[in-house]
Amino acid sequence: MKVDLTLPEPPSANRYWRLARGRAYLSAEAKAYKQEVLIRAIAAGVPYGRVPFEAGTPVRVTLRWYRSRRAGDLDNRAKVALDALNNVLWLDDKQVVELHLYRYDRPGDGALYVTVED
Repeated sequence: MKVDLTLPEPPSANRYWRLARGRAYLSAEAKAYKQEVLIRAIAAGVPYGRVPFEAGTPVRVTLRWYRSRRAGDLDNRAKVALDALNNVLWLDDKQVVELHLYRYDRPGDGALYVTVED
């Protein structure tokens, strides 16, 4: 099986998680991004409430990040994207056994293209 998604640029990891009283939690920006990921996945045909890659299914992921400005680390944005795809394409990103990351510059028009295969 193969799933292709076009997502907005992931927020920076620095803005994704917040820390209070020694505990990490998702920021409002993170929650909004996760919601947008879910909406775009449903629009692309991913069934709501049922992940296409069930628990235990190893997946290969390719992320192509077109950054809208020359800032941001590829590995941090990948972590945010993989986290946002939990419970959308797979149950947990520990199912990812192969990961390919690419970064390009596209000023003013950022996006993240995701390909997931089993």
